[in-house]
Amino acid sequence: MNNLARLGAERLTLKHGKASIIENLDVSLPDGKVTAIVGPNGCGKSTLLNGLSRVHSPSSGVVLLDGKDIHSLPSKEVARRLALLPQDTLAPDGITIEELIRFGRHPHQSLLKQWAMDDQQAINYALNAADLEGLKDRLLDTLSGGQRQRAWIAMSIAQETPLLLLDEPTSALDLGHQIEVFELIRNLSRQGKTLAMVVHDLPSACRYSDHIIAMKKGEIITQGSPKDVMTKELVRELYGVECDLIPDPMTGSPILINMKRVRS
Repeated sequence: MNNLARLGAERLTLKHGKASIIENLDVSLPDGKVTAIVGPNGCGKSTLLNGLSRVHSPSSGVVLLDGKDIHSLPSKEVARRLALLPQDTLAPDGITIEELIRFGRHPHQSLLKQWAMDDQQAINYALNAADLEGLKDRLLDTLSGGQRQRAWIAMSIAQETPLLLLDEPTSALDLGHQIEVFELIRNLSRQGKTLAMVVHDLPSACRYSDHIIAMKKGEIITQGSPKDVMTKELVRELYGVECDLIPDPMTGSPILINMKRVRS
């Protein structure tokens, strides 16, 4: 693990039942950057994210948060440093956007510290960052998919953690709403947060991330900047797809064209 990284793992093994999904893995997330975790279905992307966030306990190895075993730290202390937005989210019926975002302040509450001005300031900041101020009194279940996902991310922003992990944050969203969410993630990184996200769409992973981790069968097969990592050989190895790559004229990030499934 990179000694400068706030979150990473050494010799990490994660199992589902008796089956090893990830075995003896070393990984670290570059500070202040957006990391996209890519790879085919079932390769261990979400399992890795859950392992790094303490949702999934390792069979062996260690997850290090600020140099300490994450499983040795109190839950609220972890929740003040790291937020996870899972792929499947569930909120109570009849909840408004602002009420949802208030849940993000739970790690900062205690018997000795009840709701205070700094909590409301954190909520106001999250509403502003996610461009939801005019919608704060709307019921969550009346929102569009993009608005709803921004509300969940705003809850994580209100948690005021330096680290944010997102599992497929644009899943089931149309193109316009995907862009809304990816641009919000990029803006959070510009403010100094460290983010990691599981992403299926390779052009979006290249455009909106600084660092890519490519996985296959529970292993990291390569990682680095999108321009260095994303090659047609990698796309073929991961997905069985032949393609050509051209640079995005605006950002220089790789774009996939002429894609064709390789018959095995």
